Formats: sequence, structure tokens, C-alpha cells
Amino acid sequence: MENIWQTYKLPLIALILLIVAATSSIVIVPETHQAVKIRTGEPVSVINQFNPDQPYGETGAGLWYRIPLLERIQYVDRRILDLDMEGETVLSNDQQRLEVNAYARFRIFDPVLFVERAGSEDLLRNQLEPILTSVLRQELGRRTFASLLTPERGDAMSNIREALDRQARQYGAQVIDVRIKRADLPQGTPLDAAFNRMRSDRVEEAETIRAGGRRDAQIIRAEAEAEAARIYADAFNKDPNFYDFYRAMQSYRRTFETGNGQSSIIMDDSNEYLRQFRGGR
Repeated sequence: MENIWQTYKLPLIALILLIVAATSSIVIVPETHQAVKIRTGEPVSVINQFNPDQPYGETGAGLWYRIPLLERIQYVDRRILDLDMEGETVLSNDQQRLEVNAYARFRIFDPVLFVERAGSEDLLRNQLEPILTSVLRQELGRRTFASLLTPERGDAMSNIREALDRQARQYGAQVIDVRIKRADLPQGTPLDAAFNRMRSDRVEEAETIRAGGRRDAQIIRAEAEAEAARIYADAFNKDPNFYDFYRAMQSYRRTFETGNGQSSIIMDDSNEYLRQFRGGR
């Protein structure tokens, strides 16, 4: 063995050095990441850059090479990343203190600009988090607490996303979505006062609806009575004798049905009320 080493020493050393050089020259870029090749501190190329038109599995991921000691590879995530904002206090337009939890989703689309201005995903989050907080305060400060419970909340989220996206593009990132996970009043007196005010508003709104219903009912009833009077008048004009007879029969029914049909009325046969019993004479 010692003889073999002495005989092939230089070729073996060369082979070992070649294997080490090859190993350090080859890099593996996964589908989930982009890679920026940096030479003497300057980005020279991008491997597996994000492109929404490229289907998964047909991108530039796989085996690549670099020049050892001269070039280095920095990996950049090409997936959708998250930015969470926890427990910020925001003052709404109606002077309500809100406890707001929000989050944003973003993706790095320009890895070279990202490497030059941010450097890493964590540093980018540190840059975007205060911007998200500031934009959120400004947008919610122009709106009331009640508006956050209506479709108007979607408009607020769109404005916040657009404002944050303009800032994120300076770092090579694109903000895809911004959402509020929670926007509540602080526990205690402010929350109780808000609930009482909301309850009073709903009671007032319900009473307004009831008043409108009563008004409409009176109008409908009055119109119906006027229509009935018109019909009665038309009928009276067409046959006054029949109308007189019909009204008398209705009156007799109401009178004689009182007391379960056992009522007694004592009148002179010449009484006007009993005229129809005498044949209308």
C-alpha cells in the first residue's frame, strides 16, 4: 500500500483536489428557491428566477456551477412569504381605540434588487413591518369602527395593499394580499360603551322602521276605506232600494246575533228600524 502511495502520490493528490474543486463548483438550486450568482460582490446572473408563466418542474432549477473562491451563490425564496403584524393599537376616525392584528403576503420577483437592497427575507420583513403599521394606521384612521364591519373594509384593504406594494417594489418584492385578522375594541369600558351605543342605534333604527310601518298601514287602510265607500256609493246609485235592503239585513244580523242568538227586541210594528219586515213600507 505504501508503495502504491509513493508511486501514484501526485496523481492521487490531483484526483482528490479535482473532486474537491468539482464538489465546491456544483450547486443545487431547488424548485422553491431562486439563486443569485455573485462575483466579487456584484450580482452577475440569476438562476431559476420566478416567472408565473413557467409551469412547476419546467423552470431552471437543478444542478448549476460556480467558480470556487471567486463566485458565491445566494438563495432567495421564490414562494409566497408572510408578514405578520401583532397587537397594534389604531385610532379610528370616530376616536375608537382598536386592537388590530394584520398580515401581508408577498413574493420576491426581482432577486438581484432584493439582494442589493435587502439581503435576506428577515431583513426585508424588518423593512416592511413598520411600513405596514404606518399605512394601516393612516387608512383606518380615516374610517369609523362600524365601517370595518361592512363591505367598505375591502376597499380599505385594497388601499393598504397598494400602498405597501409601492414600497415593497423598491426591494424587488410584490405584495399580493393584505388582510386584518382581528380589529376589536380593548376590553373594559371602551368596549362596553361601544356595545351600548350600537344597541341604542339598533333600537332607534327598529323604532323608525315600526313608525314607517304604522304610517304605511294607516295610508293603506284609509285608501281601502275610501275605495269601499266608493263601491258602496256606486252600488247605491245603481239600485237604492236594494242597497237599503242589504244594509238593513247587515244591521239585523249584527243585532240579533248578540247574545248567542237569544236576544229579544220589543218594538212597535211602525218602528222605522223594522221597516224591511213590512216589505220596505
